[in-house]
Amino acid sequence: MDNRFDNAKPNSLIKENSPYLLQHAYNPVNWLAWNDDSINLAKKEDKPIFLSIGYSSCHWCHVMAHESFEDTEVAKTMNEKFINIKVDREERPDIDDIYQRACQLVNGNGGWPLSVFLTPDLKPFYVGTYFPKDSRYGMPGFTEILNQLSQAYTHKKSDINKTTSEFVGALINTSKDILNNKTVEIDKTVLDESALNLLQMADFIHGGFGISPKFPNVSNLLFLLRYYDISSIEKFKDFVILTCEKMIFGGIHDHLGGGFSRYSTDQKWLVPHFEKMLYDNALLVILFSEMYQITKEKIFRDTVEKTLDYILRVLTNKEGIFFSAEDADSDGEEGKFYVWSKREVTSIIQSPLHQNIFCEYFNITEVGNFEGNNILNIRTSVEHLARKYGLDVKEVNNIIAVNSTKLFDIREKRIKPQKDDKTILSWNALSISAFVKGYKITGKEAYLKTALTAVDVIETKLKSKEGYLYRIYKQGKAKILAYLDDYAFYINSLLDLFEVKTDPRFVELASYYTDILIKHFWDEQENNFYYSSDLHESILTRTKVLYDLALPSGNSVSISNLIRLYHITGKNNYLEIAEKMMKGSISSALDNPFGFGWLLSSTYLYVKKPTEITIFSKDDKSDMIDEINKMYIPNGIFSILHEDNLSETLDQYNLFKNKSLIKEKPASDFAIICKDFTCSPPLTDLKKIKDILSSNSSKERIK
Repeated sequence: MDNRFDNAKPNSLIKENSPYLLQHAYNPVNWLAWNDDSINLAKKEDKPIFLSIGYSSCHWCHVMAHESFEDTEVAKTMNEKFINIKVDREERPDIDDIYQRACQLVNGNGGWPLSVFLTPDLKPFYVGTYFPKDSRYGMPGFTEILNQLSQAYTHKKSDINKTTSEFVGALINTSKDILNNKTVEIDKTVLDESALNLLQMADFIHGGFGISPKFPNVSNLLFLLRYYDISSIEKFKDFVILTCEKMIFGGIHDHLGGGFSRYSTDQKWLVPHFEKMLYDNALLVILFSEMYQITKEKIFRDTVEKTLDYILRVLTNKEGIFFSAEDADSDGEEGKFYVWSKREVTSIIQSPLHQNIFCEYFNITEVGNFEGNNILNIRTSVEHLARKYGLDVKEVNNIIAVNSTKLFDIREKRIKPQKDDKTILSWNALSISAFVKGYKITGKEAYLKTALTAVDVIETKLKSKEGYLYRIYKQGKAKILAYLDDYAFYINSLLDLFEVKTDPRFVELASYYTDILIKHFWDEQENNFYYSSDLHESILTRTKVLYDLALPSGNSVSISNLIRLYHITGKNNYLEIAEKMMKGSISSALDNPFGFGWLLSSTYLYVKKPTEITIFSKDDKSDMIDEINKMYIPNGIFSILHEDNLSETLDQYNLFKNKSLIKEKPASDFAIICKDFTCSPPLTDLKKIKDILSSNSSKERIK
């Protein structure tokens, strides 16, 4: 019997604007959004809550929806026995974090869709992720679970209450148990031990960490680059180069359209989970930009440009801010948009020579590498193909480029993956930083303009009358007060922008939002930030995210923000707070460096100490600026001064005291380099500037 619904009337989710919630607006389930009315209804009717959490590009969310939530018989049971609430995890990460912790406590892991059964006072008594409609492979069926839990809630309240009490007690302790609070001296030995421990998890054959699935883990790779910078030990840099090249050559990379999928399901980066997330692509741009600064290899610059151009083409709205993601599925199949049969490819490429070169380069075969089709991935070099076919490298590159364009044009006519068109502040902030990084290594004004426009939109559209930031924006409406990572990543992006466009406005905003964090998110007892503010609604417990997940920890990013702001503004309390945070968390990074990559990068900045590079130029563009922007100086605090931005506002900041008043300025561009309160004289010789900045002991070179 087919229980699919047909032309169902919309449920209350039709009033929402989250793409994920709207995907379920025509389910026969009486879905409600998370709000006081929904929760009060559960209390009034004394029904348990079924809470379903997911996001729009989640493959298994779609599977469970199709199997269960679109089934009229399953929906009937849900509607009769439960109050059913849908939550978009990307809108409400605070809710997701609480109940993910509950799932991990019980099952040892979590994920999406997250399926949680709650009492009307929001206490969990049963948790899981994906449930099939009917039991299989040892997994309980969703229908069976619904009936059993409804009966238990009605007839075994004492058992339910005991379970919820245990859950809540354990949940409250999860935030406290993350940090071990041992006293550790914050010095280079912390970085030495953490880097060595992290490298023990490395895959030196295929790059990345562990076996499968493989995620980019950008925070850890960025730390290893910084450790290479402070130690000069080549193997740390070489491992990051290997990992970056494997990702770029692999199937996780969209070789035709640009951008990267969220993770690889295998060890070799071949078969991705095809969804593309804005934050992954932003973080990878930051990583590849730094790889270009270190190696000057064209592949990294090209990948940065291709990825940023993908974001501009696909994930940028008309206002100039960024959408969230593209789905893994199209036309009902995961990856269908991206894969090719060899027959398709050879029918598009007419020349036999071109066919051979293109198919060899992208490893396209009759058998295929993904369910009979081919995921494009690079297994051979252009140089090898040039030798094999008696061509020069330029000709082979042209053959690959021309035919890639042909396939891309054909692919554009396919049914495209659904786009999650909401704007998330934290992900947009990472993208602003990515466009700044891209601008630094390419000099492309369009990238800088994109970053500046995004800030303008955030300041005008995602800010409340009271001066607080919102997390979500869509179709002219902003909602949900911003969380820690929204503020932390945005402050970071403002400081990044300040380094290429030295407008005091960016420091003023960064300081203003940092003060909001300190006032509304700070935990005086544990010396770190809560994930939600004291302005947010109170749920079960106020959690903290102290380790890196898919995104860096807002706490760890805040430490580097505070250090940078201290060196710009001279405000001692910023440094004092950063030091308290590091002292309270660094021992946990020693125990588990894999979860604290960004914290270790922030610690690197503190240990090595920033080098201040102030360039005096006619405007924001010059050969000197261009050359310094392409250098790898991860502890650099940059600024550019010229007649148009010299002001009393800048002079009030520690970084600029006396610098703008320098007499007898050289006629050409010059730089002043400062470290540990020691500054160089004005330097006009670019070679000498590079020599000082490339030294690990720049203070000695300044003298």
